[in-house]
Amino acid sequence: MKLLVDMNLSPRWIGLLVDNGIEAAHWSTLGANNAPDNEIMTYASANGYVVLTHDLDFSAILAATHGEKPSVVQIRADDVSPDIIGLQVITALRQMASELADGALLTIDPNRTRMRLLPLQLRSIDET
Repeated sequence: MKLLVDMNLSPRWIGLLVDNGIEAAHWSTLGANNAPDNEIMTYASANGYVVLTHDLDFSAILAATHGEKPSVVQIRADDVSPDIIGLQVITALRQMASELADGALLTIDPNRTRMRLLPLQLRSIDET
């Protein structure tokens, strides 16, 4: 698995990920700091990355485009420091590796982890 860490997360994530056997790059080393999210998504898809972010816009892009790749991992926490939520993220990445390889949206918050397969489908009212 290769992770592309979004600009809204610290470059310190790279050390934690690499130390746990996950190839990772921070967007600041690959593209413009002010690049739009769709440019990051296009790059990630073309280069086999999973996007790691704290930004809800990536899931909105997946929903609007019915995208199948790249997979997106969203951290939904007040403190997104790798020191605080990093081990939970590593555990979820390992548990969901095959789903992320196939295309998934993984949301991690301090209390739970949720996964949806791509492409995202609108749920009917009965399923909510």
